[in-house]
Amino acid sequence: MIRIKKPEEIAVMRANGAIVAQVLRECAAAIVPGKTTARHLDDLGEKIIASHGGTPSFKNYRGYPAAMCISKNNVVIHGIPDDVPFEEGDIVDLDVGVFRNGFHADAAWTYPVGEVDRDAQKLLRVSEEALKQGIAKARVGNRVGDIGAAVQRYVESNGFSVVRDLVGHGIGRELHEEPSVPNFGKAGKGDLLRPGMTICIEPMVNEGTYKVVTLADKWTMVTADGKRSAHFEHTVHITREGPELLTLDTLASARY
Repeated sequence: MIRIKKPEEIAVMRANGAIVAQVLRECAAAIVPGKTTARHLDDLGEKIIASHGGTPSFKNYRGYPAAMCISKNNVVIHGIPDDVPFEEGDIVDLDVGVFRNGFHADAAWTYPVGEVDRDAQKLLRVSEEALKQGIAKARVGNRVGDIGAAVQRYVESNGFSVVRDLVGHGIGRELHEEPSVPNFGKAGKGDLLRPGMTICIEPMVNEGTYKVVTLADKWTMVTADGKRSAHFEHTVHITREGPELLTLDTLASARY
C-alpha cells in the first residue's frame, strides 16, 4: 500500500532530511586521503544524528551493523565501515538515513577522494545528472516508470549501466515502503505518482556490467566485473507544484 503523507508529516521528514544533508556535508568535508577511514565517518555521522535527537535508520536494520553504508570504488552499496584509510583517487559513497519523530529520511552521495581520474569524474558527473533526470519526472500524473526510463536512457547514452538488482523505494514511517522505484523500465508504466507520496530516487551506476555480487558478509554488494560504481539519492516529495527535495542542507523547500 502506498502511504500518502499529511503536511505535518512532510514537515517532520523535511527536518529529518536536513539532518541527513548535514551528515553528508560534514562527513564529506572530513575526508583526508591516506588518513580518514570509513569507521571514522560512521562514528561522526552517528554523533551528528544523535545531537539532533535522531537515530540512524540503518543501524540494526535487518542486522546491518553500522550507522551508515559507506561503499568505495567497486562496492555498489551496503559497504560496512572499516579501518582502512581512503586513498587519493578513490570514490566513496556515503548513504545516510535518519529516523526521528516517527519518520525516516534517506540520501546518498558519491564523493571523490582528492584528485580522481577522468573516467571517475565522468562516472560521478553522469550519475549525479541521472538523479536529476529522474527527479524531473517525479511529477503528479507521471508514473514510476517515467522516472526509471529517464535514468536508464541518460546513463546508457553515456556508456554506463544501471544496476537491476537494487531499486529506489517509498519512505515514511518505514524505511522501505511501496512503491519500488527502479532506475530502469518503460515510460508510462508502474504506479501513478500522486500528491503526498514520498519516494527515494537513487541511481546506482556502474562503469561496466550492471550485474552485482553479494559478498560473504551478506551485505556488501560489488560490481561483478570489479569496475567502479557510483550512487546518488534524494528523498523526494511529490507535490502539485513539482518534486520537492526533502534531503537538503536547508529546511526551506526546494523544487525541480
